[in-house]
Amino acid sequence: MVRLIRQIPGRKFNPKLKVWNIPGESKPQLKQVAEIVSRFQNVVWQREEQINPNDNRFFIPPMPELNVNHGLNFEPLAYQAPGIARGLELKRFMNADDPGLGKTFQTIGTIHIANAVPCLVICPGSVKIHWEREFMKFANRKALVLNDKVGDSWPFYIKSGIYDVVIVNFESLKKYFVQTIRTPRGKSLEYQHIVFKSTIDLFKAVIIDEGHRVKDFKAQQTKFTTGIAEGIAEKKEWKIVLTGTPIVNNHIDLISQLRIMGRLEDFGGERYFRQRYCAGPNKASNGRELRAKLWQTCFFRRTKSEVKKDLPPVTRQITTCEISNRREYEFAKKDLASYLKTYKEETDSKQKKEMKRVAWLKMNILGQIAAKGKVKALIEHTRDFQASGKKQLIYAELHEVVDALVKAFPKAVCITGRQNSAEKQRAIDAFSRNPKTTLCIISAAGGTGTDGLQNQCSHIDLLEHPWHDAGCQQIESRLDRGGQKEPVTAQYWQGENTVDEKKWKIVEIKKKISEAIMKGDKLQDDTIADMAIDMFMEDME
Repeated sequence: MVRLIRQIPGRKFNPKLKVWNIPGESKPQLKQVAEIVSRFQNVVWQREEQINPNDNRFFIPPMPELNVNHGLNFEPLAYQAPGIARGLELKRFMNADDPGLGKTFQTIGTIHIANAVPCLVICPGSVKIHWEREFMKFANRKALVLNDKVGDSWPFYIKSGIYDVVIVNFESLKKYFVQTIRTPRGKSLEYQHIVFKSTIDLFKAVIIDEGHRVKDFKAQQTKFTTGIAEGIAEKKEWKIVLTGTPIVNNHIDLISQLRIMGRLEDFGGERYFRQRYCAGPNKASNGRELRAKLWQTCFFRRTKSEVKKDLPPVTRQITTCEISNRREYEFAKKDLASYLKTYKEETDSKQKKEMKRVAWLKMNILGQIAAKGKVKALIEHTRDFQASGKKQLIYAELHEVVDALVKAFPKAVCITGRQNSAEKQRAIDAFSRNPKTTLCIISAAGGTGTDGLQNQCSHIDLLEHPWHDAGCQQIESRLDRGGQKEPVTAQYWQGENTVDEKKWKIVEIKKKISEAIMKGDKLQDDTIADMAIDMFMEDME
């Protein structure tokens, strides 16, 4: 079909919109192509679109400059500053930037500059701790993660100004913000049946992370999110939706997200939106007009390829999450602490050397326990990422972890030590050539010498990683290599208050040592085991 279309005089392909534009004088040739195509695929003729470059319906506004003092702890990248500025202009908007471009940072920047606090963040459970730390890291704003300990007292902390931000996961909205549900007997739940707590009016802003999760208005979480957003005080000015995949199925997916932002009336209301933009067998009509309307009113999006000049070859992102096996971890940590106390008191050098080897083994076991505890969070993140249709690489070492991931995503391919060379190559070919194969799980034992993964993938999640920077770079090199067309995002998952945090400190120290050596500087290089033991002993004091 593409070959036939290329034979039409004057045809042009728009790579951004992924559409062919055919001049009116070539309509006879287009009809001939349609006759051929109709033999194997249904052809639907819709209203012909006369494109006028001066038509405001199709105008995409340029991104503004940030002309105010941002007061953030980090300088925004060249493309991030306009994202913050556009957010300040729109106030109720959707940031649909590609994963890895810093939607969280830009959003915090917008909220911080506007002083739109108290602010409520509604997000997946896997990134609650991440949001808490990012607010403090980027803007020195204290955030409170809702849990049973503060379930009743959190309004006091907000009213007294102790915290600027409250963070809650989608599944807990009912628990913390719904007073009661009055559904008549025999009726399904409707929005008007929900009675919200008055505390939703404490917030000046609401942020919905992974906004595509609330695309279905029939779902309870969507109704809860909508009610909370409508209850935001101060004229409901600040409502921000973050998602790299605003449309998963068709244009209907946008209706709930626009309603949450308070923007549906800008598109003529739900009924008109459905008639104008959700017509046809695919429930998607007038796409070019809809795209421009979104950009003009409440939307912006940049892809990695568009901003790659402003990005390093590899961007490392640290995502801190809760672990699901805290009791098991604390038991092993207590065992290590007891052993290190004995190690510290040992005076015989030969015996101490052997004890250091055992201590190192115990610390790596702690890392394995933490890895198992992060699986639940990574699965939740991966489901969101897979909704984008983009390809994703996951690095993990433990067989138990790999098996849990494969169970959650049975269509994933694996490149680990358990696959032979032929199986590994089939996995590489499927991942790099088959558009339906969007997830690959890889380990160090299976990843050495692999090539081809970078052809269509630029994102890797590391559930586990080595103790040194060189090892991390080796894992990243599965994607950061010849043939890669986009900057690579390496997302490192760390368990909150686990050995992962010490591990990453050592990675950064070793990286500085390596860079110093390359520059000819001199730095003291302790062994990794000694550094880790010292860190654990500091915690014991």
